[in-house]
This record gives sequence, C-alpha cells and structure tokens, in this order.
Amino acid sequence: MTDGVVKSLGVGRFLDWRTLEAIGAAGGVLVCWDKRSLELLEWEEGQFSVSCKFRTVENGTVWVFTGVYGPFNKKDRECLWEELGAVRGLWGDPWCVGGDFNVTLAQGERSRQGRVTPAMRRFAQVMDDLELIDLPLQGGSFTWSGGLYNQAWARLDRFLVSPRWLDQFSNVTQKRLSRPISDHFPITIEGGGKRRGPSPFSGRASYKLATKLKGMKEKLKVWNREVFGNLETNKMVALQQVDHWDQVESERRLTEEEFARKKEAKDGYAKWVKMDEIHWRQLSRELWLREGDKNTGYFHRMANAHRRRHTMERVKISGVWLSEESTVRTGIVDAFHRLLTEDSKWKADIGGVNLNRISQQEADTLELPFTEEEVHSAIRGMNGDKAPGPDGFTGAFWQFCWEFVKEEVMEMFKEFHEHKTFLKSLNATFLVLIPKKGGAEELGDFRPISLLGGLYKLLAKVLANRIKNVIGGVISLDQNAFVSSRQILDASLIANEVIDSWKKEGKKGLICKLDIEKAYDSVNWHFLMRVMEKMGFGTKWREWMELYIDRQVLSFSKWGASRVLPSSKGLRQGDPLSPYLFIMGMEVLSALLQRAVEGGYITGCRMQRGRGQAVDEILEMAVELGCKVGQLPSTYLGLPLGAPNKAGYVWDGVEERMRWKLALWKRQYLSKGGGSTERKAHLVSWEKVCVSKEKGGLGLRKIVQLNKALLGKWVWRFARARDGMWKRVLVAKYGQEDFGWRTKKANGAFGVGLWKEIMKEADWCWNNMTFKVGKGTKIRFWKDTWCGDVELARRFPQLFSVAAQKGATVGDLWDQNAGQGEWNLRFLRSFNDWELPLVEELLQILRNQRINLEEDLAVWKGGKNGQFGVTDAYGTVDQP
Repeated sequence: MTDGVVKSLGVGRFLDWRTLEAIGAAGGVLVCWDKRSLELLEWEEGQFSVSCKFRTVENGTVWVFTGVYGPFNKKDRECLWEELGAVRGLWGDPWCVGGDFNVTLAQGERSRQGRVTPAMRRFAQVMDDLELIDLPLQGGSFTWSGGLYNQAWARLDRFLVSPRWLDQFSNVTQKRLSRPISDHFPITIEGGGKRRGPSPFSGRASYKLATKLKGMKEKLKVWNREVFGNLETNKMVALQQVDHWDQVESERRLTEEEFARKKEAKDGYAKWVKMDEIHWRQLSRELWLREGDKNTGYFHRMANAHRRRHTMERVKISGVWLSEESTVRTGIVDAFHRLLTEDSKWKADIGGVNLNRISQQEADTLELPFTEEEVHSAIRGMNGDKAPGPDGFTGAFWQFCWEFVKEEVMEMFKEFHEHKTFLKSLNATFLVLIPKKGGAEELGDFRPISLLGGLYKLLAKVLANRIKNVIGGVISLDQNAFVSSRQILDASLIANEVIDSWKKEGKKGLICKLDIEKAYDSVNWHFLMRVMEKMGFGTKWREWMELYIDRQVLSFSKWGASRVLPSSKGLRQGDPLSPYLFIMGMEVLSALLQRAVEGGYITGCRMQRGRGQAVDEILEMAVELGCKVGQLPSTYLGLPLGAPNKAGYVWDGVEERMRWKLALWKRQYLSKGGGSTERKAHLVSWEKVCVSKEKGGLGLRKIVQLNKALLGKWVWRFARARDGMWKRVLVAKYGQEDFGWRTKKANGAFGVGLWKEIMKEADWCWNNMTFKVGKGTKIRFWKDTWCGDVELARRFPQLFSVAAQKGATVGDLWDQNAGQGEWNLRFLRSFNDWELPLVEELLQILRNQRINLEEDLAVWKGGKNGQFGVTDAYGTVDQP
C-alpha cells in the first residue's frame, strides 16, 4: 500500500493510517483516520488483523477498532479468532471489529441456504466468548456476490461491537452502500442521537467478573494517575505540614485540635513513605526482603539493576544481528510464531505405548465440584508479589480482597465446572524474555516467561493442586521433577554415586548430558490429549485441559509496540499447570526407552565379537553423536559432578558468587575509609548475630548446623521413601539394614560419592525419629521407639532380659487369630512377684496399640504431622 494511494482517499495532511499488507491478491487491511478527530494511542498488528486504540479528540473517550481480513481455511481462521481474543485481553476499552470475515454466521446469510456448518458454530462461539454484538444490516441482506453468473450471494462483511461501545456511541446502525465495481458491497457503521432499544446484557459469570475487574481497573488507573502518581509531591506536602507544626510547637504550646492535626500530618507522611517503599520493592523483584526497614534506596538500585540486565539492545536470530527497534521486534515475534506453530501433518501415534493409569476413583476426584476452601487455599498459596499479567491484578489483590470477591469468583468456578467455559479474554498472556545468563546475545539465551491473568492463574493453581495428588502414580521413577516425594537433586546424587563406583572399581563409562531444546514450546497439544486419555483421565478433565491450552500469547518488548502472537502448540513457562502436563508428555519417552531396554535394543556398552565397531578416539565418538567432549569434574544441575568432596576447589564457584555479591554492596554499606569518614561499625560475636530477632539478634542461621539439618533430610527421605530411583541405586550399592529403614555403613575411601558424607548425620537423625505402626513387619518390638518416647527395652530392662524373642517385630508378637487380635508376648521364665507390676504397666501401654493393613512409617519427633522440617531439625542440632 503506497502513500499516494492512501492520500488519494482525502483529508490531506490530516490523514494517518496503519496497514496489514496483502499477500498477492488476497488479504490486506487498511485502517485510516482523520487526526483532527482521533488520536492514536497504541496499535497492534496480527497475522490477519490491525488493531488501533484511539482517543476521541472532542470528548476524550478511548475506544478500540480492529480491522480484519478473514482467511479461507479452518486452521488460519483459528489464528484470527485467537488474535481477536488476545486483543480483547490486552485492552478492556469499548471495541468495534469490522472487515471481511470470509465466513457467515447463520443459514440465512447465504443465498443457497444449506446446513449450519462447523465454521458457523465456531464463529458464533467466538462472538459469545468475546461478548460481541452483531448489528442488523440495513440496505440489503448480503455483502458479496460471485460464482458462475454471479449467482452466489453471502454476507461476509460486517461490524461487531462490544456492549460498552454501544453505550458510548448511541443510536448505532450498520448500512450497506452501493457498489460500483467490486464484488463486495461497502458497509458503514454510523451513530448519533439517543440510543433506542434495550441495553445488551450477558449473564455469564466469567463475563460479569471480567466486566467488574475492568471497571475497577479504570478506577485504579485514575487513582494511580491522580494520587499514587504524585507520590513525591504528596510526600513533600505531608513533610511540609509536619515541619509547619514543629515550627509552631517550638514557639508555643499546641492546642488539642492542633496536636491532632500534627499527628494526622505525621501519619500521612508515614503512609506515603511506606507506599513509596512498597512500590520500589515490587519493581526490584527482591522478594526475600520486606519493606519497613528503610530499604527504599536498596529497592531503587535493584529495580534499576533489573532494568539494565533485562534490556535488549540487540539480538542475534538465525545468525543475523538485529539492532533496529522495528527489526528486533519483528524478528522476535516471527521467530516465536514459527516456534509455536505446529505442523498439522504430524500426528503422534502412541497406541502401542504402555502407560500407567490413574484409578477411576482418582479420575472422579479430579472432576469434583470446586469448593470455597479449595479455591481460598490456592489463593493463600500464591506469591502475591509476582508480576501481573494483562489484567494487571497480582496475587496480593485476590488474597487481600477475597471476602469481597469470593462470591463472583466461586460463580466463575461453578460455570467452568458445569459448562466447561471460560471467558477467552481472561486467558490472555504476556510473553516476556528473561536473559538466562549475563551477556545474552542469541535469542535462545533468553527464557520466555508467561505472565498470566490473575483469574486464570488462580484457576490453573486449583487444577494443579488437584493433579499433583495423583500424578505420582502415572510417572515412572526415572523422572524426578515435579512429583511429590521426588526432587531434582536426586539425579545429581545418582550421577555422583555411579561415577564413584566406576572410579573405585576401575571401570570405564560414558556419560551423555542431553537437553531438550525449547522443551515446553515443543509439546504437541493433540499428543498431550492422547497421553492423558491413555493415562485414564476423565472426559471432563481432558476438556478442561483443552480449554487451558487454547490460549493467546502477546509478545512484547521494551519499545512498547507489540504484536498478537497466535500459537498452536507449546506450554507456558510460569503456568502452575505446565510442569505436570510436561512430565506427562515426557512419560512417553520414558516408556519408549524402557521398551527398548526390555527388547534388547539398548544394552549399555556391552560389546560382542563381530558386533559393533570399536572407537579408538573419544573425539571421533563425539563427532558421531554430535556432542562436545567434557571432562570430570564438571557440573550437573548446578552441582559438582565427579568431584572429590574433600577437595577445596569444589567450592570455588560458591566463593566466586559470594565475592561477586559482596562487590555489589556500595561504599555506604561497607566503608573502608578511616578516621572521620569511617562509619562507626561495632563488632558483634557471631553467636549473638545468630540469636533470633525476638531475643535481640538478627536471626541468621549457623552454616554448620544448617548444613547438618539439610543433610539430615536425606536420611529422613530414605526412611520414608517406599520406592525411588535414587533409593534403588543406594540400596544396590550399599545394601540396607534394619528392615530397609537405612543403608548399611558406607566403608572405604570417600571418593566422589555423596552418601557416605550424608550418613555421618544418621545417628542424630535416628535419635529424633519414632515409628508409626502399620503392619508391624518393619518395626522391632523391643528395640525400636514405637509406643512412647523410648524403646521398650530401655523402659523395661528387666522384662527385656527374659524376653524369648528379643529381635521380634511388632507383627511377630501380634496374634491376628485371637478374636479381634491380641498381643502374644513370650518370656523365658515365669515372673517374680516384684516383676508383676512391670508386666501390668507394659500391658497397659499395649492395650490401645493395634496393627493394621497400612505400611509402617518413620515419624519425626515434634514435627508437624510427624513430618521432617529443616527448621525443626535446625533447632534440634543447634541446641547447646
């Protein structure tokens, strides 16, 4: 589209416009306006649309217009619907959409009335989701004609408006004009005068809630502009008031009314200072430090540091450096559009893959109605200071306003549960790029993080809380992340123990560190649905997940102008549900590897005569595998790999990071000046610094004791874990004793293994553990602590000395065949008279003890619900 063509439309130098270029003879959108009437505030360009946000010069009202050119095929048309949904999520202003949609809405909109097609139903659904109204067309029924002898007629062109747009522009009509040349009739939308007829209304809960949030957002914008935006001025005015009353008080005694006014001025100043501090803390992203300790300067510096670190001056995409604002913006959006667009020809066939299934009871539990306590618990678990999404509401808003908004929120959850619907605009997402490392240059050096709307994030959090309770049953043991009772550090432990065994046994081995590039962004949605179906998830749950992944992404940069970015695959990083969906997809890879092992296709490095070919040089092997050659010691998951634990160089990285952190402290924190310039620092003993804040210390933890508590958690996890890849490795390497509660003592040199060092903490851990009896087959009756605070052998040494079965388990001494069961204790002789009270006391203790069909469990003394806690363990090892 040339300037000359556009300017020929009229209004001369006052004309402005935005275009979407045509592809050949198809497509293309031109939006133009008179700058004397409309002021352009923002604009977005999509694949099939151009959206402009205007302010009317005459009265200052703000509204949005989107010009569209609808594609012909179904796949591209879905991209258009996603673009419109994203625009709705980005701007909550009155909205008008117009153009050639290339699809009809009803049977009567075609001259040859046929059946209602899926495309018609989808168009109607989109209009419903976006709350758009189709106005009656005056001047004719159709807007296009064509085909053989011009016999086919249809209404392909139209304007759609939001209810708020109708409220703002009264008496709106849509008209068809005459056509001199084109196969399309021009249409206009006109307004003016008093609006007639009833106001449009929607009864959907999510729509009502979204409308209220948008109304509140507008009010908050005004408050931010007129009140919070004048923060420094308000602080200065409040401080001047305080100074005024101090001056008056220095000259005479204040009256009671004047004293109250002075107090009001001081409280006002404190309020503005606190608000300023909160503002800069949120910008700084320093979540560990709270406001209230005069940290505004620190927060300000950290916010500026984040801004500098995340600034993208230039980027390399596909080997080409881009530095101009427009080219960088376009290059990033195009790259992610390619990444998030799926090849429709590829279909995963997992019919022959065996996957674990959840039970029918678990599937039904996932689909139960949502409760208020469940939703409120999810809100309490959200980090209130995380960056907000397109709606601008953080988790702190929902936490603080729960009692006020809970009825509307629960109505939205009820609607989602019963009708499997969710207003599409609430599912809009901001996509931001965060550098993975310093000096990021390639686009791959940036991590795409999704900023979700507050309501959608709450829904995702509730669903994630449900699925995490059942997902452990369908995920194999070789996946360590995102499953309850497993942790990513298990893999580091396994790797170091394997290398330790190789070195001690003089074996050679090959380790490949593999990474899936853009793992989250590569998940195929259809494949994921098939996986959940094979895992036994119910129909309703799968439909919820389909609604979840049908999303919009808004890509934006530091320059402000953004583009709507539709997607057809991938999971959002930063979404509470994404980790669980991802590991379900990865479970197929685990199943395929396991099938390859069972079928003999993967046999490790066993070489047989006549099979395979020896490789003399490791470099040649690296070339064949497409890998780089590394050396041990190295790092894995951020931890040392194959490094002797006693070697000092293992901690060089920690020392370097500490030095780097300390270097960031400015001179005002650690002054090296002397004499009058030196800040008066007073040395305080480390013991006093580590005292709790309530007792006058700083509440810091002692490193040695904290490390003991953290290592003790591994001892606890081994005792509690029923199964796990890491536990299997340790049992195979060291063996186990005491009915599997612990490994045998790790003998020999330390090497590079970790478990021997961890087992140093076993004794104090076991001294703080007791047992909860289940079947009783793994708990020793006399020698373990299971009823009371000490072992029965220590409490009743006389009875233990004559016990016939000193090493018997609790289950061995329980007679299940005697009625409802009873204790069957055996002794070597009859009791003396003075021993009978001891026997009676023992039986009194055992009277309320029974075995059951559950597994025996280790219990942490004093822990919440018998669970190990690092804080509790630290308090135990730090006792004098």
